[in-house]
Amino acid sequence: MSMTLRYSVTFLLVLAVSACQTLQQHKLKGPGWYRVKPTDTLYAIAWRYGLDYRTLAAWNGLSEPFKVNPGQQLTLIKPDKIPTLPDGKKVVIEKTKSGSPVIVKSLTPDYNRVIRWRWPTSGKVLNRFSAKALDRRGIDIAGKIGQPVYAVADGRVVYSGSGLADYGNLIIIKHNETYLSAYAYNRERLVKEGMDVKRGAKIAEMGQGKNKLAALHFEIRKNGEPVDPLQYLPEL
Repeated sequence: MSMTLRYSVTFLLVLAVSACQTLQQHKLKGPGWYRVKPTDTLYAIAWRYGLDYRTLAAWNGLSEPFKVNPGQQLTLIKPDKIPTLPDGKKVVIEKTKSGSPVIVKSLTPDYNRVIRWRWPTSGKVLNRFSAKALDRRGIDIAGKIGQPVYAVADGRVVYSGSGLADYGNLIIIKHNETYLSAYAYNRERLVKEGMDVKRGAKIAEMGQGKNKLAALHFEIRKNGEPVDPLQYLPEL
């Protein structure tokens, strides 16, 4: 092989390797990926991107208790090889020691459990729900700074922090496999992740909303999708 040809081959190999590295870096930094922050939970990440937490868990091979670690990369789009059941139900997958995925259980929604909803606080409703408007995927309830905020139903706190942009001090409660509720703009959070709370338990104190007025931003999500809280809360 001539010296010129050898240099040409070497140059092409360097370009190929560089191109592969560039593509890999682009892929890992693209919109389909998320790097876990120290304050994140799987539920908070799913909430931020409008995903069902069970779907996000399945896409990333996570099983209960769905623990994620700082620096871990999660895929936010459906991988090509996710096992599915014949009836199309969502599943959680787990990796064996050999690295191959295995179905742990089917995640059928818990529709049989009746939830007794109550209002998270008292006050005038300031806006109507709109699934298309990011800032109206729930309702804002006016009140006073420091006013008590209550759990709307029995459940477990799956997020308590301030890491989600535009939500301020935020609490997310899981009521069953189907429903989550969220309480934002709090002045103070009174519960921690992993705590079980009863319907009517005081979980926070009201803070200021985006307009600097005292308010609670409240949301309900069904299988990851925002729904109108006024369709669930009892009539006043």
